[in-house]
This record gives sequence, C-alpha cells and structure tokens, in this order.
Amino acid sequence: MPPALPTAPPAALPPGLPPLPDLSALNAADLAGFVQQLAGIYEHSPWIAERAWAQRPTGGYSSLAALKVALAAVVREASEAEQLGLIRAHPELAGKAMVARTLTAESTNEQTTSGLTHCSPEEFATLQRLNADYNARFGWPFILAVRGPRGDGLTRQQIIDTFARRLGGTPAFERAECLRNIHRIAEIRLNDRFGFDPVLGRQVWDCAERLARRPDGRWVSDPGFAEAGQLTVTYGTAAHQACQQQLLLWMHECGFDEVRIDAVGNVVGLYRGEDPTAPRLLTGSHFDTVRNGGRYDGRLGIFVPLVAVRALWQAGRRLPFDLEVVAFAEEEGQRFAATFLGSSALTGQFNPAWLTQTDAQGIPLAQAMREVGLPGTMAAIAAEARDPTRYRGFVEVHIEQGPVLNQLDLPLGVVSAINGSRRFTGEVLGTACHAGTTPMDRRHDAALAVAELALAVEARARRTPEAVGTVGILEVPGGSINVVPGRCRFSLDLRAPQNSARDAMVDEAMAQLRTICERRGVSFQLTETMSAAAAPSDGALQAHWAAAVQALGLPAFTLPSGAGHDAMKLHEVMPQAMLFVRGGNAGISHNPLETVTADDGDLAVRAFLQLLARLATS
Repeated sequence: MPPALPTAPPAALPPGLPPLPDLSALNAADLAGFVQQLAGIYEHSPWIAERAWAQRPTGGYSSLAALKVALAAVVREASEAEQLGLIRAHPELAGKAMVARTLTAESTNEQTTSGLTHCSPEEFATLQRLNADYNARFGWPFILAVRGPRGDGLTRQQIIDTFARRLGGTPAFERAECLRNIHRIAEIRLNDRFGFDPVLGRQVWDCAERLARRPDGRWVSDPGFAEAGQLTVTYGTAAHQACQQQLLLWMHECGFDEVRIDAVGNVVGLYRGEDPTAPRLLTGSHFDTVRNGGRYDGRLGIFVPLVAVRALWQAGRRLPFDLEVVAFAEEEGQRFAATFLGSSALTGQFNPAWLTQTDAQGIPLAQAMREVGLPGTMAAIAAEARDPTRYRGFVEVHIEQGPVLNQLDLPLGVVSAINGSRRFTGEVLGTACHAGTTPMDRRHDAALAVAELALAVEARARRTPEAVGTVGILEVPGGSINVVPGRCRFSLDLRAPQNSARDAMVDEAMAQLRTICERRGVSFQLTETMSAAAAPSDGALQAHWAAAVQALGLPAFTLPSGAGHDAMKLHEVMPQAMLFVRGGNAGISHNPLETVTADDGDLAVRAFLQLLARLATS
C-alpha cells in the first residue's frame, strides 16, 4: 500500500458537537495505573494494556480512537498462542459461567443487554448445542460482540443466526473473526469506561436502518424482495420513490436551504455558505442497491454529509462556500443496462441512447422516468449538467466493500485511486467427445483452456501491486459428467490503479490465451464489453482527507478502490477524492451482512467535518 500522507494539526470543529473523552489521567498513569484503568477491557488479559503502555506515543494517546487502534495492534502483533489464549479467556454465550454467575461484570452486562440471561428453554438448548458444536470444530469458544454494531444489543435470534452461520467457517477465518469481535467488545467497554457515546454514528446507523425498513418492519424494497426480507431498490420503482421522499424529508430536517428532485431522479440538497460566489464543494453517493444487497453501499456517502450538515446547522455555522449533497438515483445498473445514470447527468455525459433502453418488462427508460413524474427528455437531463469551474471538487464517503481495513483494525482509509478496469466476455471452442474413450493426449478440452487462463490471470495480478484479475464466469453449455467439454464461456475482469498497469495485464492475458489455445488445439472468441479509466485521487483533496483522519488520532492509511463509484464519473470533469469506512463481517459488501458500527460512522462524520474545516481555511 502507498505510505501515509503527511500529518497535519487538527482543524476547528463546529461548537456543540458531542465531546470526545479526556484521556489525560490515563496518559499520565504509570504502568500499574494504566493497566488498572484498562482492567476488564480485554477479558483476563492485562498483557495487552501492558504492551500498549510500553508503546504509547510521546504525550500519550491523542484520542480514544487512537487508543482503540493501538490496543488492537498489540493483539494483531501477538503470537498465535497469545491470540488463542485471549479468545479462550472469554466465556461461552449463555454458557456455564453465566448459569453459575461467575462472569466478569463486563460480560454479565453484555449478555444481559442482549437478553441471554432470559432465554427460553428452547433458545437455551439451541445455544448449548451450538456451543458444543463450535468448540468441537474449532477448539475455542464462540465470540460475538452481542451489543452489536449500534451498541445497544443484538436480539437472541440474531445471535443464534450468527452462531449457526459462523459454524461453517474455516479455523483461520474464524480465529480472525473472533479477534475482530473481541476488539468490538473492547471498543464498547472503552466507550462505557470513558463515557463516550457515538451519537453522530448512531444517527448514521439509524438512517441506514430507516431507509431499508419502515418503523412497522416492512422493507423499503422492490416487489418480491420486500416479501422475502431482502433489500433491493432499483431505478424508478415504488421503493425507489419512497427513498427519494425520505431523503427529501431528512434534508429539510437537517437544515438544507434548498432541496429538490432533479430531472434524472437525484435528490439534491444545498447548504448555502457565506460567499455565494465561492466555488462549491460537491459530495454524495447513490441510494439504489444491487439485488439482495446491503444497507451501506452508496447510502453511507449520503448519510454522513447529512449528519454533518445537521451538526453545522444546529451550531448556527456556515461554511465560506456552498455544500451540495447529491443522493444519486442510480449507479448499480440493475434495472437498465446503463450505469451511473445519476452522476452522468451532472457531468453532462448522459447518453441519449439510454432513454430507449428497456428493462426486463420491455419498459423504456424514458417511459419509466415519465411514470414517476420526471420529464424523460434529454433537454431536461442536459440542463442538470454542472459547470466544473463553479466547484472545488467532489468528495465521497463510502464503505470499503473489502477486507483490508477490517484486517488491519482501522476504521477509516484514504483512497489513493479508483482502479481502472477492462471487462471481456469470451468463448473457447474445442471438441466435445467421450470422457471414457478419448485419451488424455488426444483431447481438445475447452474448459481446461479457460481454467489455465484463469490461473495465469491470477498469477499475473499477484505480481502487479494493487491489481486484481478475475474470471468470474466459467460455464460449460450442456456440460455432462462423461463428456470432455467442447465449449466454455467465460468472463475476464482486470483492474489496476493505473491505466498502463491495467492495459499491460490485458495484453499479457491476450497473449496467454492465444498460447494456451494453440497448444491445446482449440480456438477462442473474445469481446471487450467495458473499459473504465483509472481515477487517481486529486492530490490536494487526498491530503485534506489524510489530515482529517489524522486529526482524529488515526493513521492516514491509503488504499486504492477496486470497485467503481460515482466519484470516478465526477473525476472526468472535476477533482475528486474518497474516504473509505471499514465494513464489518470481514468487509463483505453487496450482501445483507454488509454493516458498519456506530463508532466507525461517528469517526466518518467527524472526519468529514474536519475536511470541511480544512477546506474553509485553505
């Protein structure tokens, strides 16, 4: 990964924000006092506090967030035996220690908060069976932060469901997941110990829940998915309109001066600054989802600036420039083949041909627009194009959608670039023949040719820093167990932070495919379906993000984005830079398990406010 960017002093934040804890007494303590103040944070493991004291920076830990990261780093750098000892120091959920009332005070509070002390006989029996099965499989107790991502407790059913799901994991993954949950337990205990409530992050978390489910429990989701309890919001549906109306309401409640739905369905809010002639700052992300997706992909980048504007408005503070927040109506390409409909309208690159594209029911995009009250004309859409000279740039907050921050126990990351990508679909043609009677040296196996290509792509991507290569589709039409594959369809997806690195991977993959096919006596067809240029972050905006993160006491770790974002479209007309927020459940995204904690959401809002404060003085 690229090195961290230069440090910068904290910038002023709006008055009235929830205060951060005072760590002066902890920082002034000697070893014994330091360990005593952190007693019980990590179950029966004073060695963690001892090492954190020995490694404390000059002047002590600058923030509670810095302390949390340091404690997690001690555990990450410990030996495997020490890590397993820490895991085994924790009690089983609803286990013998709970029944015997020998839990620590902290564990008693946590298991009580989630109602584990009031299990029904059936729930208790289920947990006992799961405990036994888990211990038999892994050799250590199941660890779950039962107070959950918001901090106020998971339900017993959520605990049981998570327990059952994680029984299928590998030992290496499950050991890491136990440690991650131990860090979350420690985070909540530190909050309690030092009197910190991540209220800004709770607001973000609550927005995500409310935009996904109504107060009565019904899902704000497309037909068929809502009934199945799955989140799916595609362009122009009733669920999509419900999200628009909710976002409009929230923008009004957060103090925006102007709020509207534009010609493509974006929800646009403007928080006016002191100087109407100053270049604006643009931010936001998308609120549509993939099918059966998560609550945070895209949407987090709307909620964070909404909560930040609310804090500014409540404090009576105006920025020197206008802040424009856009909830983009479409980014995922789920209903219509075109993607980035929302951000393309702002960049002036909305393709007129998209209006005639049809969905699975044969409805053209223009008709779908008119059915929800939008003009559905190029003239109206073209009028939404922004003049780049009136903007300082575009910034976007986004869930990482990957495991890097999660594995490093870091809540925030500064994005260095959005990877450029090229995608292909292809087919290899060999000879279908009898699997029993055709000797191995007489075969022309189409599937093995693609399999060999997939391994070559994997090896090549591993040699290129921060690049990835994927053969996501490998399909044998009409395949049979006793037939050598004569055809194999496949896809190829190559991504890298620089176009040159991406294109070099493409060239080598093409050469490998030709060589493999010639050697195996098969032919191939290959069609490029998409090419997206890399979008390096603007140096100045990236440095401001780095300084904003460091002002919170966190390292400004940088990483590229392998996924595409609205920021890569805005990059075509103005400077852009992104901030990543750690995702829970090993960083999974495009999945119902996608999640962030209230604490990480709180840090994201504070980082966004720090960014605004820095831009206000630069």
